[in-house]
Amino acid sequence: MSNLHQNSAVTTIDMPLVVDDTDGVAWDAHCDVLVLGFGAAGACAALEADNGGAQVMLCDRFEGGGASAKSGGVVYAGGGTAQQRLAGIADTPQAMHDYLRQETGEVVSESTLQSFCRNSASMIEWLSHLGVQFDATIPPVKTSYPADGYYLYYSGNEAVRDYARIAPPAPRGHRAKGKGMSGAVLFAVLRRAVSQAGVGVRLQCAARRLVMDSEGNVLGAEVRQMQGMAAMLHRRLAHLAEGMHNVAPALADALRRGLTLLETRYARSVWVRARQRVVLATGGFVFNRAMLAHYAPRYLRAWRLGTTGCDGSGIRLGQSAGGVCMQMDNVSAWRFINPPLPWTSGMVVDAQGRRICNEEVYGARLGHVMCEQADGRAWLILDSRLRREALRQCLKGGLWLFQSGPALMLMLAGAVKAPDAAALAAKLGMPPQQLSATLAVYNAAARGECADAFGKSAPMLVELQDGPLYAINISMDSKIFPCPVITLGGLRVDESSGMVLRADGSPIRGLHAAGRTALGIASNHYVSGLSLADCIWSGRRAGRTGTVA
Repeated sequence: MSNLHQNSAVTTIDMPLVVDDTDGVAWDAHCDVLVLGFGAAGACAALEADNGGAQVMLCDRFEGGGASAKSGGVVYAGGGTAQQRLAGIADTPQAMHDYLRQETGEVVSESTLQSFCRNSASMIEWLSHLGVQFDATIPPVKTSYPADGYYLYYSGNEAVRDYARIAPPAPRGHRAKGKGMSGAVLFAVLRRAVSQAGVGVRLQCAARRLVMDSEGNVLGAEVRQMQGMAAMLHRRLAHLAEGMHNVAPALADALRRGLTLLETRYARSVWVRARQRVVLATGGFVFNRAMLAHYAPRYLRAWRLGTTGCDGSGIRLGQSAGGVCMQMDNVSAWRFINPPLPWTSGMVVDAQGRRICNEEVYGARLGHVMCEQADGRAWLILDSRLRREALRQCLKGGLWLFQSGPALMLMLAGAVKAPDAAALAAKLGMPPQQLSATLAVYNAAARGECADAFGKSAPMLVELQDGPLYAINISMDSKIFPCPVITLGGLRVDESSGMVLRADGSPIRGLHAAGRTALGIASNHYVSGLSLADCIWSGRRAGRTGTVA
């Protein structure tokens, strides 16, 4: 494979072994369905395949969980879920569709989006039957992630005016019930269900290459299994790399290089025959810097969100078999400025002092505009009254530390202060006349003298007049206020089966993809819970048996 796909800290992927028939390989193991990747997508694929009577083998480079276990455990669903009804929320599949169409664009077909919305309530029921607990408690104000005790919330742009004019808003973020970040809680249920189903699981076992016949059908894969003392060291290094990523990313990357070296030297090849299909469910590619540099270089400065296994291995395996990718330059950047809620009433400007967005939109929408239209540079402008209110909210408690901590540091030690807009612009290196004019227009809209150009709601549109003014750097590369990113693009798949497609649209028989390895419902614009919902949705699709395209 080329340098585009490989670097020293990711799984090595070789070109497929092509044989005339299945007798051309000395198979070490057999199954009906081989699932590569044990996150939410892989777990759901394995469960559905097992439910259909297939013999399933599930492999993971590490110990399972992936980015799903580190997530907030939010599943985007609506159309009248039990939790919505209990909370007194009226929602319909059509309203959900009309909102999501604004976020998904044309990334999936109309029939697929309609089906997702129509069946999302039953998806929550399926998870509940497995043992995932949800709840109908709604936080009192909109937030990026609700505190413990609140589990149903507006997790996207549903209530923002421009979206609500098209689709009746409803809270559709269903957070798995539990303390802390709920992704671990949700995945623990999936892991238990996989175990109870008797699915064969091989951990510390990474896919190296596919096996195909001369007609281009996938027959199985070569996986590389860690063993003995090397496996113990591999497990230890993997835990250290994940634990060090937030505080010392360079050290974490060095540990990841050590993982790859161990795999190269000590992993044993196991040739697995998959009689029905191989399912690729290894996540995205945000931890593969070579791929990120090629497809989405502007996001190299951002904070990588996910796990070591998000190295694009499943995508590269699909490409090696002739699969084609789409939306690979599409990366979701998360710039959440609520909480603290008073920040939402501030004004966000680019390096030239021009306002760039409605500040009350969902954080991934703000991050998208900041990165795609403002080269990743942005400042939040507050007056002293909003700053005082934001400090008070952060100090009174009730927020997650990852929400209040950076906000306090930025307001107390990282803000640029000046008596007026012109002086503030001079300190920031912006054109003083431009920032002054931007602020004047913003304040005029707040006073009701004109409509807000970005459609900000009246309650959040507050005149910035209580000097001095403060500028908070919320740029992509901020060290105090990291901007997390995940990749959204992946292998193009048949939307009825999850089968990987070639450039000419023909299917690669025996090869399916799910989750962030595949193009899916979350591949255009991200809102909280949509990626995890897509993992569950597409994972179940890829695992189902029956006639495929």
